[in-house]
Amino acid sequence: MANSAFTEHDDDLLAELGIAVVAKAVCRHTPREQRIIAGFEDIERFVKQHGSLPQHGEDKPIFERLYAVRLDKLRSSSECRELLAALDKHGLLTHDAPPHNGDAAWDDEVLLAELGMAGAGNQPDITQLTHVKAFAEKKAAEEIGQRSLCVDFESFKPLFAHVQADLKAGIRHTFRFKENASINKGEFFIVDGQTAWVADRGELAQDASGHWDARLRVIFDNGTESNMLLRSLQKALYKDNAGRRITDPAARPLFDDVLGDDDIGSGTIYVLRSKSAHPEIKAAADLLHKIGVTGGSVDKRLANAKLDPTFLMADVEVVATYELYNINRTKLENLLHRFFEPAKLDIQIRDRFGSPISPREWFLVPLFIIDEVVEKIRDGSITAYRYDSQQAKLVQA
Repeated sequence: MANSAFTEHDDDLLAELGIAVVAKAVCRHTPREQRIIAGFEDIERFVKQHGSLPQHGEDKPIFERLYAVRLDKLRSSSECRELLAALDKHGLLTHDAPPHNGDAAWDDEVLLAELGMAGAGNQPDITQLTHVKAFAEKKAAEEIGQRSLCVDFESFKPLFAHVQADLKAGIRHTFRFKENASINKGEFFIVDGQTAWVADRGELAQDASGHWDARLRVIFDNGTESNMLLRSLQKALYKDNAGRRITDPAARPLFDDVLGDDDIGSGTIYVLRSKSAHPEIKAAADLLHKIGVTGGSVDKRLANAKLDPTFLMADVEVVATYELYNINRTKLENLLHRFFEPAKLDIQIRDRFGSPISPREWFLVPLFIIDEVVEKIRDGSITAYRYDSQQAKLVQA
């Protein structure tokens, strides 16, 4: 058999023909080092795109927080800094680099554990990070919950496909998530660029700070799930500028974000707090709310509030409003007042002429409960609930 190796004569012949012989580069990096380099290149792309280093913080997108933790770990490893020195053209590893903890060799498992991530299969990959917790969040792991692989995702997959088809067809819509807005079982949201479905919601209970909270099972369209707390999802949705609620087709057009050509504006639900100096009213200021419906301007409705016994003879502040379309205002207002009847304020004040007045429409109920009730009116499920004033929560009717 002829020898297939090139000789100097072969090289000269190829040169005369105008063909350059280029030696094939040999990769001198181990698979682990290649993964570390790829992880660093992800960070470089982020910096180039956003013009700043990735930052920690619960209000930051998950991938920015992930890159921030990864950068910290690369900076703290002398081994990684040495490996990446020639690639670090922008000084990402030397800018405010923290002291490193010696030259201990890190295998992939240790590195991923330090990053707070679970590897895939038996060979964790630094370029495939499935979950990361910012340093400030580590102590709140119980509150936030962790994402994990959803083993029965195939049974949920058609739901996400159906929602995407509805959005494309205009059957469903999205609108901005409001602070402390309600989150219920069966609802869809968009958070951190992913569609999320609340598969289950536990019973509401007060946490150590006195806030009402519940454990959720949230399924994401990328095949993961989380057992995060309701308040944590609320915060994530509110702080995410792109965070959205996806409407239920049955809800339209009562509380649509956009008024269609065939919708008739019908009014606004308004929720007020009193600025009264009356001892009983002042003591319950954070809990006491007036709930009303108006077909005109809310500001005009509140004009001269301090002269009107309806407003407790004091100025008020608007804490929430909900726009209504194609709905009977009187019936809706009666529904709200009947629903909150157990929490109705029982007080007698005097009007400007000294006559005793018992104001209506004032209720001792938390704002988040009012918001939850409005959402249940919107989706038609309100008839299945009643308000328990002793527990300050909605219960099955």
